[in-house]
Amino acid sequence: MANETLVIQIMGRDYQVSVKPEEKETLQAAVVMVNDKLQQLLGKNSSGSESTAVMCALMIAHEAVVAQRMAGVDIPAYRRRISAMAEKIDKASAIQEKLF
Repeated sequence: MANETLVIQIMGRDYQVSVKPEEKETLQAAVVMVNDKLQQLLGKNSSGSESTAVMCALMIAHEAVVAQRMAGVDIPAYRRRISAMAEKIDKASAIQEKLF
């Protein structure tokens, strides 16, 4: 499917983004999340908009990492476990080969 252009609004400013139709709903949810976080930070942060945007990005990324780990999707841990299992399989296979 072809991407479509969607106009989103963050902190009162319009932005045009290209989005796949099946991702439109999640993008709109992300816009709401970003706006909510920026609103939270505006009262706490008296510095410029760039640092507010950076802090917003950091907060959202932190929440995403926490959610990912709580869902049990810790990719680095899975990679370590898979490597350890592969080593065990290789060792077991080597022992089996010696038996025959």
